[in-house]
Amino acid sequence: MTNTAMGSFSAPIEIRGLTKTFKAAHAVNDLSFDVQAGSLTGFLGPNGSGKTTTLRMLLGLVSPTSGSATINGAPMRSLPNPARTVGAVLDVGSLHPKRTALAHLEIYAAAIGMPTQRAAQVLGMVGLSSVGAHKTGTFSLGMRQRLILATAMLGDPEILVLDEPANGLDPEGMAWLRQFLQTFAGSGRTVLISSHALREVEATVDSVVIVSAGSLVYQGTMDELRRSQRSRLLVSCSNPALLATALAARGIIDAQITQTDGSPWAAPTRRCSHRWHPPPVSRSSVSRPKAQISSNCSSR
Repeated sequence: MTNTAMGSFSAPIEIRGLTKTFKAAHAVNDLSFDVQAGSLTGFLGPNGSGKTTTLRMLLGLVSPTSGSATINGAPMRSLPNPARTVGAVLDVGSLHPKRTALAHLEIYAAAIGMPTQRAAQVLGMVGLSSVGAHKTGTFSLGMRQRLILATAMLGDPEILVLDEPANGLDPEGMAWLRQFLQTFAGSGRTVLISSHALREVEATVDSVVIVSAGSLVYQGTMDELRRSQRSRLLVSCSNPALLATALAARGIIDAQITQTDGSPWAAPTRRCSHRWHPPPVSRSSVSRPKAQISSNCSSR
């Protein structure tokens, strides 16, 4: 528990019973989670799961229907110097295409009371010093993402809140972002990043909050998540029928076989000497029955 002039709190970011309803639709539904100091937390879920709405409520841009979202124990609007506490920019489209990268940062620096030279400093931090005089309209998506991160860093904040920062980055850019965020969190500061794809951030984050349809699905460390999931082995082959037969001969009958276009592979119609049926399942069974593949079959 930490005590400040704003009050006491157990984590830099605390979400408690957060709900947002738009007419009859629940964008966020009774959502609760914490983001601990020094952690690099991924906020994951499919598109439309309520991630951005949650972040907008956290940053005071949208009022919740009920519940609370606090930073260092207080709503964003109540922080005495919010830009020095939280660095966040949610919309890559906020960049003016006719404005240079340096001019963009100088304007934002002035707005939050930072000296003009801070703009050049954060440009260097994100590797964009050489293009500071270039208009942002000429930037690739990956370069715009770096500039957004530089904007968030202007106030030298304790907390970073980033919406889909990996979007548009190539492998080299992903590696750079991973090192940058891990170094930031390693200094004792806090990072919350959203993504719709676990594979984009799993090597970067140390804990995850997963939501679906506005509700919490999972919160915990990446190691705990990996241990809770059944491992899978992905293989490719030129003959799905032969693969299925070979797997069945070894008792592996729950494989999911897809074609190269991603569609499910359907076994050819077979003429068998004996009919076969799925084994009966009791009411207490948890998983679906596995079909037993008959022997003495020939492809039609």
